[in-house]
Amino acid sequence: MCRWLGYHGSPIEPRELVHDTTHSLIEQSRRAAPDMATANGDGVGLGWYGLRPEPALFRSESPAWGDANLREVAGEVRSGLFLAHVRAATGTPVQQTNCHPFRYRNWLFVHNGYIADFDRIRRDLLLAVSPELFGAIGGSTDSELMFFLALTFGMETDPIGGLERMAGFVEAVGHAAGIAEPLQMTVGVTDGERLHAARYASGPVVNTLYVSEEVESLRSLYPDDERWQHFAEDSRAVVSEPLTDLPGLWHEVPAGTALTVQKGPDVERPFRPAPP
Repeated sequence: MCRWLGYHGSPIEPRELVHDTTHSLIEQSRRAAPDMATANGDGVGLGWYGLRPEPALFRSESPAWGDANLREVAGEVRSGLFLAHVRAATGTPVQQTNCHPFRYRNWLFVHNGYIADFDRIRRDLLLAVSPELFGAIGGSTDSELMFFLALTFGMETDPIGGLERMAGFVEAVGHAAGIAEPLQMTVGVTDGERLHAARYASGPVVNTLYVSEEVESLRSLYPDDERWQHFAEDSRAVVSEPLTDLPGLWHEVPAGTALTVQKGPDVERPFRPAPP
């Protein structure tokens, strides 16, 4: 399985989360899960917002732990909103266009999971993408196709609703093809203002997703830890698995839940797929 993280808050260097924590995304790239030896070595990507409304993008098919260019970029950029991803391929080629994040205009998207038996239903899913969006698909992954289906189904004006309609459509097509559990996903998506995430699967096993607690609470728990001083009170990280072992830092997002991180209070709501 892939691993990803998203950050929303005061501007920081992405290396603080991608490289510098105990269980950083780089460390997570060396394995697929805490109890698995297989590495997430099939590519890496970082997308961030800076001077323009459209995000900048760095992607490489190299393993994350050995990519010197990633370390350079992540240590020179400062951003208040970014997504990073390490990839474990699930049947599609290892190439730059298949690396996350995926970008369309001011949107970024990352995914951990898969569409079951993707090769069997890929054509039916592709044909549902809006003709105006189809030419922007650059790779061959199920993840990028999920992104463009969500855009087709209205994500630009209704982010969570677009993701729910995408998930409902994938499940409907999968079930029609006799696939019992078509979808496994945690996704992160942002328009440059808010960070949205969802945790969902068609079956009982759901990939993990966590969000960091309020910075003020962390300052109270760890008053002598200087690392929290430059984070704004509404800074949050959303991650596939915790980046550190500090007690009280991470809240697990329940299965079947959508989360919006923004200026002000976070919003959690049920995630209910429904075909468009």
